[in-house]
Amino acid sequence: MSDLPVLDVEEQRVLGSLLEKQATVPASYPLTANALRTACNQTSNREPVVDYDQGTVERVARGLRDRELLRIVWVDTGRRTLKYHQILDEKLELAPDERALITVLLLRGAQAPGELRTRTERLHKFEDRGEVEACLRRMAERSEPLVRELERRAGQHDRRWIHLLGPVSEEDEAVVAEQVDRDQVIADGTEARDARVRAAYDTVASAYADELLDELDGLPFERWLLDRVIAHANGRPVVEVGSGPGHITAYLAEGGAAATGIDIAAEMVAEARRRFPEHTYDVGDLRRLGRPPTSSGWAAVLGWYSLIHLAASELPEAIAALTRPLDPGGWLVLALHAGAEIRHVEEFLGHEVNLDYVLHDPAQIVALLETAGLTDIEWYLRGPLTTRSESTRRLYVIARNPG
Repeated sequence: MSDLPVLDVEEQRVLGSLLEKQATVPASYPLTANALRTACNQTSNREPVVDYDQGTVERVARGLRDRELLRIVWVDTGRRTLKYHQILDEKLELAPDERALITVLLLRGAQAPGELRTRTERLHKFEDRGEVEACLRRMAERSEPLVRELERRAGQHDRRWIHLLGPVSEEDEAVVAEQVDRDQVIADGTEARDARVRAAYDTVASAYADELLDELDGLPFERWLLDRVIAHANGRPVVEVGSGPGHITAYLAEGGAAATGIDIAAEMVAEARRRFPEHTYDVGDLRRLGRPPTSSGWAAVLGWYSLIHLAASELPEAIAALTRPLDPGGWLVLALHAGAEIRHVEEFLGHEVNLDYVLHDPAQIVALLETAGLTDIEWYLRGPLTTRSESTRRLYVIARNPG
């Protein structure tokens, strides 16, 4: 997965403000907490205008310090004062022109090259629009791109650019989502993709189990969601499709659900059986999910990060396959990576693999569930946990089969 920092909107504003003030008012930089709050909340050169309180600014700054994107320093100015210094430019190894453009993109969202040239005048002098475009393309062509060009929309004279360091506005995110060809992962056919997925997970099965065995200990939101599934099932059968090393299925079973896990990778199933011999795991394909042998349908079907290698065109059929064997009132529970890109991985847990992770737009997933006839849809978007080295937002969805 990407090593780029993923910044939420508050983190973007704090770092963007520090980057700007470091260049425009160097005599008073680093910034005190109060000066940083004023910089974040100023009404000029900011879109949108915000009104952060002091507690918010300090909380965000501490989080950025913990991620090694900001330093909190003591400065002697008659009396010792706590000040804030960004190190995002060091982390990203930004040249001066790149630094200027990233600063303005963090502070003002999607912009055209002409706008960027005007708005970076105090940060870096670009001789003409061509220099701006050349810098943008250089950042877009990095091995881990920092920016992306959007398609021109109706009524727009120029194509705009966004940064790739975190969520952008809903409007711009919708444009990005429209541009991503999520079917490229099956360019050589679904069978070839399935073979790559099976081979990758068979290869990493043991290391993957070691990595994830106790992951729920540090995931309170996920435990809350799974506990809701257990309560809803009330002892009835549930199934986790794409159960991997089996720890999620085991959590459900130990909570009182009659839980079964299935996975496409035989080595993953073997690993789950070895680690949790008291529970049930089978090799199976989520697209051909049957009903439980002891009931007319599943009380819940969990696709816990099991749709993350599927192309967009495959999702309607996959969701239908997971919905058909649900009991009336049964839940479909999905966990996915949220975003507008495809991430290719060639090394995973010390092993060589060939995997594509497909990130999906939350609104599109909800629309697919509605089209499938599911109701009472709840969805939750969680930011990446830096303590777990996560680099994507996580989408969790619960939807009910009305019967």
